[in-house]
Amino acid sequence: MKTGAVTGPLSLPYPDSSSHPFFTNSGILVPMTARTFAYQQLDVFTNQPLQGNMLAVFTDARGLSDAEMQAIAKETNLSETTFILPRDAETEAREGVKVRIFTVEEELQFAGHPTLGTAYLLHQSDDSDQVTLDLKVGKIPVTFTRDAQGLAFGEMRQRDPEFGQVHDDAVAIARIAGIRLDDIDASLPIQTVSTGMPFVIVPIRTLAALRNLRFNWQAASDYLAKTDGKFFYFVSEETEQKTSSLHARMIFYNGEDPATGSAAGCCAAWAVQHGVVASDAQAIIEQGIEMKRASYIHFRATKRNESVSNVRVGGHCVKVSDATLSF
Repeated sequence: MKTGAVTGPLSLPYPDSSSHPFFTNSGILVPMTARTFAYQQLDVFTNQPLQGNMLAVFTDARGLSDAEMQAIAKETNLSETTFILPRDAETEAREGVKVRIFTVEEELQFAGHPTLGTAYLLHQSDDSDQVTLDLKVGKIPVTFTRDAQGLAFGEMRQRDPEFGQVHDDAVAIARIAGIRLDDIDASLPIQTVSTGMPFVIVPIRTLAALRNLRFNWQAASDYLAKTDGKFFYFVSEETEQKTSSLHARMIFYNGEDPATGSAAGCCAAWAVQHGVVASDAQAIIEQGIEMKRASYIHFRATKRNESVSNVRVGGHCVKVSDATLSF
């Protein structure tokens, strides 16, 4: 192979380079003025930096197309990325702050840790006691107080739960999870619950079994496609911390999730409905410990006459960086 100095422009063989904003029709890289968007990164459901669930929040996403938002979420490679679309003060006072939520694969109607983290940033900018987000699923209010250490604590009220399918095929679910059949707690139902996103709540008898999941996402996806659930949420009443009520894990197409606020709301409703947690009791789900991103999700819900409502999910947030993305 001959070597030597390059004497002409470098032509890059992009198959569709004519449609790329940085290339001419001949495929040659040409500098162009890039658009720049500011974003902030937070750790959610923790009061410690570098713990909890990571979130990128684009503070002014006006001008971004749907495809660009999805591509940016893929670029951040976090569980979720949110995009704030500012509107006039009167509209926001009436309808809430418009926010869209994307995973690396799709836009979501609702997700918990993006809701809390985005509301936290908005709260920090104007110190309002309540921030209302206008999400695809509807208006979600997040109320902020100060804890004993003076840290902002946010609590969202999720939609009233919808209790769906009770899953009778525990053998299939045990196979998906890579555990023994008797690792599933048969005294409690495996059930789909939704407060905006449907999760299949799977009760696991021991912390050891929950730690030893050998989850098969392809098998899970095939199973879930035939049900009313979107993801599995595995929970055990055995916990690492004495202050926690449940230990949880959630694994999906982007890997394991350190904290799943939408699932926590579903789990809160399920736990109160089936007597795992008392009505209106303050409880905590610990999650993300297996992946060394400890998260603590506070929850409560009210049960009256066999009906569950007033589902609240809350926690702390920590801002860890300011950045810009240009393209």
